[in-house]
Amino acid sequence: MSGWVLQANDSGDPAVSGGKAAALSALSRAGFDVPPFVVILPEGLSARGLKPDVRKSLESALAELGPGPFAVRSSGRDEDGSSHSHAGQFLSLLEIAAPDVPAAALKVWRSGSTESLRAYRASRGLDPAGGAPAIIVQRLVRARAAGVAFSADPVAGRRDRFVISAIAGLGDRLVGGEADGDDYVLDASGHTVLQGPEAGVLTATDLAALGGLIARVAAVRGSAQDLEWAFEEDQLFLLQARPITTGLREPTLPDPMVTIFDNSNIVESYPGLVSPLTYSFAQYAYARVYRRFVALLGVAPGRISESAPVFDNMLGRVDGRVYYNLVNWYRALALLPGFSLNRAHMETMMGVSEPLPAVISASIGPPPARGFAKVAEFARMGRAGFGLAFEAMRLKRTIRGFYARLNGALRVRPDAIAAMPLSALATEYRTIEAGLLDRWDAPLINDFLCMIAFGASRKLLERWCGPEGIEIHNAVMIGQGDIVSAEPARRIAAMGALAAGKPKLIEALQRGDLVASKGDPALAREIDAYLAKFSDRCTEELKLESITLDQDPAPLLAAIAAAALTPRAAHVRGEDGAAALDRVLKEFPVRRRIAHLVMGWARDRVRDRENLRFERTRIFGHARRVLVAMGRQLAALDAIEAPRDVFLLTVPELLGAIEGFGTTADLKGLVATRKAEMARAAERPDPPERITVTGAAGLSSAVAAASAATPAGAPETIRKGTGCSAGLVRARARVIRDPRRDALVQGEILVARHTDPGWIAVFSNASAIVVERGSLLSHSAIVAREMGIPCVVGLKGALDWIVDGEMISVDGASGEVRKTDG
Repeated sequence: MSGWVLQANDSGDPAVSGGKAAALSALSRAGFDVPPFVVILPEGLSARGLKPDVRKSLESALAELGPGPFAVRSSGRDEDGSSHSHAGQFLSLLEIAAPDVPAAALKVWRSGSTESLRAYRASRGLDPAGGAPAIIVQRLVRARAAGVAFSADPVAGRRDRFVISAIAGLGDRLVGGEADGDDYVLDASGHTVLQGPEAGVLTATDLAALGGLIARVAAVRGSAQDLEWAFEEDQLFLLQARPITTGLREPTLPDPMVTIFDNSNIVESYPGLVSPLTYSFAQYAYARVYRRFVALLGVAPGRISESAPVFDNMLGRVDGRVYYNLVNWYRALALLPGFSLNRAHMETMMGVSEPLPAVISASIGPPPARGFAKVAEFARMGRAGFGLAFEAMRLKRTIRGFYARLNGALRVRPDAIAAMPLSALATEYRTIEAGLLDRWDAPLINDFLCMIAFGASRKLLERWCGPEGIEIHNAVMIGQGDIVSAEPARRIAAMGALAAGKPKLIEALQRGDLVASKGDPALAREIDAYLAKFSDRCTEELKLESITLDQDPAPLLAAIAAAALTPRAAHVRGEDGAAALDRVLKEFPVRRRIAHLVMGWARDRVRDRENLRFERTRIFGHARRVLVAMGRQLAALDAIEAPRDVFLLTVPELLGAIEGFGTTADLKGLVATRKAEMARAAERPDPPERITVTGAAGLSSAVAAASAATPAGAPETIRKGTGCSAGLVRARARVIRDPRRDALVQGEILVARHTDPGWIAVFSNASAIVVERGSLLSHSAIVAREMGIPCVVGLKGALDWIVDGEMISVDGASGEVRKTDG
């Protein structure tokens, strides 16, 4: 072979074979799939073409490369360098048959003497007459997809992401700017897809392979790289790699901190997108309330103060959705007496669907107590137990005191709030913080005792009554009558009876026409009474941005109309729970007496839990009115465009603007930024239930990239969740995603991802309830038991599995849901 034609392995010197050929040679020797090639040195050509001996050597080399066709490309000595890429300056020719390679090589060689190349080199301080390029002759990849990739974002300069452009077939049209491709952005650490089309050129397998290739090339070359690549069937070829010559940001330092976000529990309170105002309000409430909680359980004030970062960061906002910061919840749990004696048992208090990874939980909190430390820990538990028993004994008084503070704070009428100037509104908001959120004692104590009583009574009945004990437990919890959460359903049914048989009235109700709906005096009185008590009990009631019933009563009126058209049939209850308990424990009078006492106390705690949660709704409603009034005043001052823009600010930003400690007066700018963020988040699917992030949690690409995973196993006909309210119903499923827009015909089975107290108008028409999220003590479970509706919660992937309108059966005792069509 002539000395002017080099094999790939002999082309490693850029001063001889040019920068591109040298890079491909090094990559080929490093084990990358580079299509086979040879290099014709520039000295082997003249103005008339290949020299005779070079032509002969080339023919021999082409025979070894294969039948063709070939790609004929340049490899200038300064091309693809770390400072100057020469991108697009030389000619590249594709689909060249073997006999045409010499002529193509001459065209590429001549491209080294164009005026545009001379100008390019002169503009970069290079010798304009830099010499003709070497020529790469390479087997052409028959690409089903090809394109370019960058191991850093060349526009933003970020090194934490890969950027890929892809096109079907050969990539020359994409590189030449003749066609647009599909653009993808990958997280550089885990190769998670951050951005990309829904049905693009590349599959998930392709992107995984590309992510690995980009990372390996950058590591081997020791710098950020610009790659050309192609898939031939399933084989990924590397066609070119050169340094990125645009300026990049400084490399980030490794950050091993792990944060785990989980919303398997909190999603019932804060479903879907949550405004910045709601999130900041909830963040403050959780920080204050759980400081109070651990203090009630005997944690010393000094330890609570030292753990301020834990309590201030118990929540996270992921792509506009609220999550628990699970690692910080675990850190707070580790403060409690007894944690070092029984980690596993106390972990269940977090109420999430899966525990923390062992490697993380093992690094938090004290090691297992031994010796004197064990004795000291038992002493701490004893003091906490006595303190909790004392709080249990005076719980009624604590609840009365909480109601007194609550009613005192809520004495301010809505019309008085609307008449307050901004400074007075800020003072009123501070009253809510100091008088209620900072003294959240009764709900905390009762919730904790409720969790203990509910779980203990359930286990007790299961142990003493066998498998029937769970059904008895559910039956005993049904029909307490004084749970406020069930009152709306009873009132709606009664109002439906008043409207039944009155077509014009029902039409007005269906239209949401409140004035016309009040044409019936008896119904008007009932509607006014309902709104006076439950106007704040709207869908997603803990979200400050939610539209309340006094602003839009249409959901209530629609529920009344549905009840009027198809009145609910009386629910046939099974055996009374107390009677069943007496029957099973008839021969054990002592156990029977104990069981009745334990169950009675558990029922009281469940009742108080739901009723206190209603008071929480009133507090949030009061805070909502104060904050909305601030929005009206800020809009009047032209500080924001519209009153509801206030929900796009945080509480500190809002109070800072009023009280003077804010860091910017450009509230409109903040609103515009948040509005754009919320709009982008609304277009994306809900992130998964659990997200693990390494490094700065709020900036992590893994958080921004989180996307919902579709559960597997769609063909199955039976799934099992948690049975919460006994009964067996077979009816048509109605999937409800937004109860303000979606209607439920009386007798259908409600299927939802999550519910909250504002769904009660939908509950009133359901024959059974199936919820994707939730637990035995979630709102949907408690209200379903109260209303005597069969209920299954925690049915994973319910909305992806159950088809709207199909027939299903729901067993509220066993938790089994079965598809019955056909």
